[in-house]
Order: sequence, then structure tokens, then C-alpha cells
Amino acid sequence: MASLAAPLAKLIEQLEQLPGLGPKSAQRIAFHILSMPTEKVAGLAETITDARSRIHECTHCCNLTESEECPICSDPTRDRSTICVVGDPRDVLAIERTREYRGLYHVLHGNLSPMDGVTPEKLRIKELLHRVTENDITEVIMANNSTVEGETTAMYLSKLLAPFGIRVTRLAYGLPVGADLEYADEVTLRHSIEGRSQM
Repeated sequence: MASLAAPLAKLIEQLEQLPGLGPKSAQRIAFHILSMPTEKVAGLAETITDARSRIHECTHCCNLTESEECPICSDPTRDRSTICVVGDPRDVLAIERTREYRGLYHVLHGNLSPMDGVTPEKLRIKELLHRVTENDITEVIMANNSTVEGETTAMYLSKLLAPFGIRVTRLAYGLPVGADLEYADEVTLRHSIEGRSQM
């Protein structure tokens, strides 16, 4: 990037660090930012800084929130006997979009991955166990991603929760709507067969 002005090269370099942005996308966004009016760029920078300084973890579920507890934890209509465990705050949004689940959540902020240095101490596992101990929880739903790390995390948590005598369930696996069997991998097909239900 020797032909670019140093501040522009630095902006592109910073944008490349964002997930899902390769060099060309980062370059396109950088040039777009430079074409924006100064007040809009200032507003964007202020919004990013404001979000970073004001957003923190909910004291109950560890989801991201602006206040002490998130809107879900503070909603009196939610089923307080059920906790759905997810790996990432984005997973909460995905499940909420279905409008099917009315319980509470617990965000781990990752999945176990010893190879990447993600050990139980780096996840919000102690907080989950505290909630189960202190509240009248009857079911914990494991909604981790169906990856090796997600499976490992779900198995680890189910063993930790076994002494509490509560129901521990896992989201069903299966084929996505509109998928062709011939393109499904063996693991997905196996889970689909194991998790089949009566029609």
C-alpha cells in the first residue's frame, strides 16, 4: 500500500481486522468513509465509541445490555424456570426472532476450545452454575453451535449440571428447510435420523 496516504492505509488495515472483511471490502469501506461528509464520519466514530463505552454484560445472563439487567431478564412475563445457554449474544437474537422461546438465556461468550486457549475459566460457566443454584430452574437448554467446540461445551455443562437434578436438553439437529439430502453431510443426516419425530 505504498501508493496510499498513510492515514488511508492505516484505516484499511484497521477495517481488515473486522470479521468478514477482506482487503477489498476494507478498501471499499475506507474509500466510502472518506467520501462521507465530515459530520457523518464524526457521528459514526462517536456512535462506535459510545456503544463500546456504554454496553456491558447483564448481571444475570451475561447478554449485552446498556442497563444493569437486559430487557429479557427484566421482563416479568418470561418463564424464569428455563434457561437457554448460548455461546454468543448474536445467538440470543437468532432465537428471539423465532418468537417461540419465552424463557431466559445465559450467554457463555464462547465455546470450550483448549487448542485456542478457551478454557472453562474464560467462559461464563460459574455465573450459570450460580443461577441454577440460586433460582428455581427446572430445565437448561443447550443451544451451542453444532461444532466440535459447541458439542464439547454442551457435554461439559451437562456433566456439571447433572448433580442439580434438573432437566438438561439440547436443541434438535436436522436438515435445514429446503435442503437436498444429497448435499447434507453425514453428521447432519445422522442427527436428523436420531432426532426424528412422529408426524
